[in-house]
Amino acid sequence: MQKTLFDDPVRSAPSGNGDTREPYGRIDADPAIHAKLLGYCRLCAGEVWQDAERGHRVGVLDATNYEQVAKIVGDDRPSLLVNDPPYNVAVGNSNTPSLSKTGLSAYMIFSRKWMDNCVRVMAEKAHFYIWLGADVRDNFQPLPDFMIMMRDIPQLRPRNFITLRNQRGYGTQKNWMWVRQELLHYIHGDPDFTVQYTDIPKILRGYYKNVNGKITENLERSKSGNIRPGNVWVDVQQVFYRMEENVPGCYAQKPLKAIERILQSSSKPGECVLDCFSHSGTTLIAGEKLGRRVVTFDIDPVFAELTIRRLEHYRKTGKTGWQWHNPFPEMEEVYDAATSA
Repeated sequence: MQKTLFDDPVRSAPSGNGDTREPYGRIDADPAIHAKLLGYCRLCAGEVWQDAERGHRVGVLDATNYEQVAKIVGDDRPSLLVNDPPYNVAVGNSNTPSLSKTGLSAYMIFSRKWMDNCVRVMAEKAHFYIWLGADVRDNFQPLPDFMIMMRDIPQLRPRNFITLRNQRGYGTQKNWMWVRQELLHYIHGDPDFTVQYTDIPKILRGYYKNVNGKITENLERSKSGNIRPGNVWVDVQQVFYRMEENVPGCYAQKPLKAIERILQSSSKPGECVLDCFSHSGTTLIAGEKLGRRVVTFDIDPVFAELTIRRLEHYRKTGKTGWQWHNPFPEMEEVYDAATSA
């Protein structure tokens, strides 16, 4: 059997005989793999890719640089901003350039810069969502200081504090399992909001209320047989390698269902959505599926390339990701050609 580029026990590619391991681990934590992938990226720093079909834009840009943010937004004024910035946590016990742990003061300076840039380009009426983590080993930072910082941005008002309850988690026998992801929700002006429902049927009777002189219970008043997600989302599965939407090498990508819920509740078809940290390109795929025009970028050319490839892959195959297959098959083709010579 011919060897593949990834022939070690940790990063072995699917062999066709039931092997479902990802072709490589975290891209940002593997300098050798990252360096190889750079050779297949179509964009360099400061460049923007324009989608001719739907008007999406993807760039290799810095969210703290206003000129670059304004460049990719152009004349659009996004009515929805969905951002998943680095959490200032050494995730997976790995401190990397893309997902790094820095001093809190430096992180807050970084956060204020990109936040101010977003505020400058958003629409008069807009929803603003920020995924953010909390490091229990560092007094739950950066979440508390980030929320305090948001008090000093008068254009935005807090609307909600959402928790996504992961179906899988991590922890020890001496602590509660860590299964939550936090999502901050702010608004600018008074934007529209569309109520959403889950696939979970209503089963709880009771909660009686006088409506127009008639005593009714919860099930009678409901407009749907299913419950609303509220601000604790228990019906969304975090992404892992056996799911179709998985993008190998992208650490902690957000579930497509969660981003779709945000887009459906807080934007309308045809409107512009801004994501300053594209990573695995989930916001772009959600926008493509739901008829929103997405403007997104990443400071790393590899993740910008993955974002573009994911859109192209979806349009070609209808699949939202690669599961455990390699988004960069040309790497293996080059290797196979070299070993066959």
